[in-house]
Amino acid sequence: MSFNIGLSGIRAASSDLNITGNNIANVGTVGFKGSRAEFADVYAASVLGSGSNAQGSGVLLGDVAQLFTQGNIDFTQNSLDLAINGNGFFVTSNEGALSYTRAGFFGTDREGFITNNFGERLQGYGINQVTGQVNQGVQTDLRVDTRSANPQATTQIESTLNLNSTSVRPQPWQQAYDTYIDTNAVDPANPTPAEIAAAKGAAQGTFDPTNSATYNSSTSVNIYDSQGNQHVLTKYFVKTDANEWNMFALIDGRQVNLDGTLDGGGNLVGSNLLPTDPAFAPEPIPLTFNSVGELVGGSNTDLDFWEPLDSAGQPTGAESPAGFSLDLTGSTQYASSFGVTALSQDGFTTGELAGLEIDDTGLLVARYTNGQTKVQGQVVLATFANQQGLNPQGKTAWTQSAASGEPVVGAPTSGTLGSIQSGALEQSNVDLSEQLINMIVAQRNYQANAKTIQTQDTVTQTIINLR
Repeated sequence: MSFNIGLSGIRAASSDLNITGNNIANVGTVGFKGSRAEFADVYAASVLGSGSNAQGSGVLLGDVAQLFTQGNIDFTQNSLDLAINGNGFFVTSNEGALSYTRAGFFGTDREGFITNNFGERLQGYGINQVTGQVNQGVQTDLRVDTRSANPQATTQIESTLNLNSTSVRPQPWQQAYDTYIDTNAVDPANPTPAEIAAAKGAAQGTFDPTNSATYNSSTSVNIYDSQGNQHVLTKYFVKTDANEWNMFALIDGRQVNLDGTLDGGGNLVGSNLLPTDPAFAPEPIPLTFNSVGELVGGSNTDLDFWEPLDSAGQPTGAESPAGFSLDLTGSTQYASSFGVTALSQDGFTTGELAGLEIDDTGLLVARYTNGQTKVQGQVVLATFANQQGLNPQGKTAWTQSAASGEPVVGAPTSGTLGSIQSGALEQSNVDLSEQLINMIVAQRNYQANAKTIQTQDTVTQTIINLR
């Protein structure tokens, strides 16, 4: 019996050495999870059970337990290198066969699918092409869309600025106003409201964007048409009275038709005229402030009737966006220098793919050369009720089994799932020092069990030699 006991001990020590050697061999394997040998004793038993003084019959390998503890995270230069900080596994598909891994070596194949080193496709949630939102719960192969980003026409400009309340009327404007009053007013010293309005109308014709003496201040912003062509909207401000200003809006230095008036040929009247054109007479947008400098009139203006032209003044074929508006809400008239305190517009030109980023919730975000970003999908993670029950398949991957239970799949950071670190890899969780000590212990156990067999052999030989 001692031979069998010693033999079982040798087999157990050999298994322990194999498991320890495998851990040591994979100490540099990304995403590898170390294992340990778990042994159990053996007792001989009959149908009626074993006696109270039963002797042991050796040892057996009860289980090879996988240790799913967190490995160290090392940072790399590849944004598609992914590490999981916490619980969960990446889900990969090999023509529909799913496997689960902690190894985050990912890149793209020639079709743009995100794959690991073995060509298995990373799973995630796709994007609803209508709403642009992540399709939560619909698992698919993640794919990087390398197409150019579509341009978006400007439909809203929001600008907050301050007009200097101490500014005086431009000299050409004042001269034209005075000339009209002196010439047409019944009593130039006390003109009527109608005469004042007429004089202001005559004075507004002195505005010339090429002559800075005809306006007080100006500011510009880039806007975009439906084809992504860039244009420049410039706003000019002319003080006309206390708490009153005229704003002129020109696009690419050309006047804009504000009321949509058409001529007999269906063309916008006075649209896109340059200052050199004799008919150039941009319509002013009146701005009114109250006694404490708050804008109370003219805060929102529609510029719907703009016709995009190229640098040569020819139609680009692009459409003027419907509902194009200029919002000055929050602007002020204080006794300080002119300045723009806030400016935004919602248009942009086309852009090429410049890079990819994956945040801690798994969102795959594409960056474009036009400064825009777009979510292209979301990486999913899976977890199991019994991780120890997963079947190891090699290549640092596991598959589901009856013992592991069904996978619970979801977005990173949801439920018990961990977060994702982009540009990083999780290293093996094997402690090399511990494994070297385990190897020495296994070697000692092997030698001790061999000694048991040797001693039993000596005893048996003694009995055989009896005469």
